[in-house]
Amino acid sequence: MLGSTHGTLTTDSRRARVVACGEQPGPAVHGRPAEVDDLDVGGRQLYADVPDLDRFFRPESVAVIGASDAEGRPNTGVTRQLIDWAGRVGARLHPVHPSRPSVFGIPCVTAVADLPEQVDLAVLLVAEPLPLIGQLAEAKVKFAVVFASGFAETGEEGAVAQERLAAAVADSGMRLLGPNTNLNAFSSFREDLEGPGIALITQSGHQGRPVFALQELGIRLTHWAPTGNEADLESADFLSYFAERPEVGAIACYLEGLKDGRSFLLAADRAARRKVPVVAVKVGRTETGARTAASHTGKLTGADTVVDAAMRQYGVIRVDGLDELQDTAALLARARPPRAEGVVVYSISGGTGAHFADLATEAGLRLPALSEAKQAELHQWIPEFLSVSNPVDNGGHPVGDWRGRKIIDAILADPSVGVLICPVTGPFPPLSDRLVQDLVDAAEQTDKLVCVVWGSPVGTEPAYREVLLGSSRVATFRTVGNCITAVRAYLDHHRFVGGYRSPFDEAPRSPSPSFRKAQALMRPGQQLSEHAAKQLLRAYGIRVPREQLVTSAAAAVRAAGLVGYPVVMKASGAKIAHKTELGLVKIGLTSASQVRDAYRELTDIARYEDVTLDGVLVCQMVERGVEMVVGAAHDELFGPTVTVGLGGVLVEVLRDTAVRVPPFGEEQARDMLGDLRGRALLDGVRGRPPADLDALVEVVLRVQRMALELGDEVAELDINPLMVLPRGQGAVALDALVVCR
Repeated sequence: MLGSTHGTLTTDSRRARVVACGEQPGPAVHGRPAEVDDLDVGGRQLYADVPDLDRFFRPESVAVIGASDAEGRPNTGVTRQLIDWAGRVGARLHPVHPSRPSVFGIPCVTAVADLPEQVDLAVLLVAEPLPLIGQLAEAKVKFAVVFASGFAETGEEGAVAQERLAAAVADSGMRLLGPNTNLNAFSSFREDLEGPGIALITQSGHQGRPVFALQELGIRLTHWAPTGNEADLESADFLSYFAERPEVGAIACYLEGLKDGRSFLLAADRAARRKVPVVAVKVGRTETGARTAASHTGKLTGADTVVDAAMRQYGVIRVDGLDELQDTAALLARARPPRAEGVVVYSISGGTGAHFADLATEAGLRLPALSEAKQAELHQWIPEFLSVSNPVDNGGHPVGDWRGRKIIDAILADPSVGVLICPVTGPFPPLSDRLVQDLVDAAEQTDKLVCVVWGSPVGTEPAYREVLLGSSRVATFRTVGNCITAVRAYLDHHRFVGGYRSPFDEAPRSPSPSFRKAQALMRPGQQLSEHAAKQLLRAYGIRVPREQLVTSAAAAVRAAGLVGYPVVMKASGAKIAHKTELGLVKIGLTSASQVRDAYRELTDIARYEDVTLDGVLVCQMVERGVEMVVGAAHDELFGPTVTVGLGGVLVEVLRDTAVRVPPFGEEQARDMLGDLRGRALLDGVRGRPPADLDALVEVVLRVQRMALELGDEVAELDINPLMVLPRGQGAVALDALVVCR
């Protein structure tokens, strides 16, 4: 898409640039330095190793440091749970205590150095873990868990203590979970459940309990990683590991903050490559939530619009409630890929069907009308006066006899149907019992998804407890909203992974020829003048108007003749951000006298406003199109970001923008336009011609290239307005703002 403007250099050239600029080879990838080939053009990781956590979850030997069996001590209950867990996973457990000969009948050693064997996992039940890290490293312990709190979650002093702990762990070669974590990783998981399960990642242990409780409904849980403050091991590490596990059908996450945005995206990319669904609750949609999360975990919550966009880019399904998390993860873990995207609603009540269909359609599910032939087939068993186009209303009576199963089978046999949903607003035995049994039996015979919404507030009915929950083939929900959320996520996920291509594979690794031109224009810590900012855009192949920078009225007249009337004149200076508000823009000038007068007026205003000018721009006046804004900024979590939206003077009022985190391809750039509420303006309204979408997408991709190459040098870049002309005529950057870091 970028064409010859962005040629590539060899890996050797990239390596030379890294050395010449004094850059380090890149962040360590789980203990090993990142190679140059693993880095993009901006020196950011493109790949990350998957940590080997087998011996964390299934150790052969465990040391419990600070073990206790004294009545009333908090460590006693923890020690007892760890002993039980070690027995279940077949691990040898070694208590460590300086003065106790034994704990719960198990002989103790007095210090880490006295352990009888090299252990896989050390659990630290001590308030001050830092002094033990060196001892554990000397003993070649693979993993450690620190439960102690009082670190980054408590403020600045705690953050410093956590940094010291993290540095000691990094030097040790050991991996550490915590601090400020709990025992959830060592919970009792049901071993009698089969099929793909859910792996759980939580930064707050209590928030994972609804998902953990799914085991009581027959849904398998494979792992639980309570990451705490993430001084070392982070959510991204567990996400990468779980994505590689064959027994994991879905990954459920409760996230308060991300330790490193890039690491999270690389992990989400790994899950997308392997078609493993990731469902996440991410705190921080509001300022209050973000502030509370920071005090809890001591991590960044991130600008929520950027977090949301980044998750969608990599197929992470974001939900709001823990009930949505458990229902969506359970469906995605166990359901087979859809055969079709059509959803049919089947009910005993026309009102129930209409209500559900209304909510489902509003949420974006596709409810296709069944063919006339299919409707005629259904009317063999359903009275003619009832609607069976979709929703299918059976009137109630057919579910009580042989007709009920015939109807269900006929719907599932339709090739346009991929999902059948039956909302049961309340039990009506014995008919409801027969209905759910027919649904369960039909689900066992089909590879299509069958869902039931059991709306009874009681939930103790045999049809629900024994029949529905006893089936691994029927997805059962208690609320209409959760069913719709989960089914939409199911269809979205399979559509996403079916066409997924990792953007990291195609990310540029070598700088373009534009890079060196751009570097010459950079002014660290300063804002560029409009003229310099447009030179930067021109270096990256972004079209700007014909213009000349002048310093006298006579030069302005000559420039206007060369540019061609009518012209626009603007004051140009490094510290001018909002020229229109200051009256520093004159448009539609058609004569030499108007140009002279405009020059004098612009310079007079600048003197009055105490604005330093580097000159006045005499610019080509571009015919009107659709005013857009395209920009780049530096996000604290994810690094460079790219934004597109409706532009002009109302950009801050309308706030109709879409954002993506590089790298991304042309398809994502086009998807950004689809995210805009004002998207219809680009298609042409009220007789206006359609805008040149190809040119707009081209500008977005070129700005992305700038963000990738200059992201560490540019704090903010805004093209506003970018005038998108009618189809086939291109796009022109009429104004630009660049602030250097």
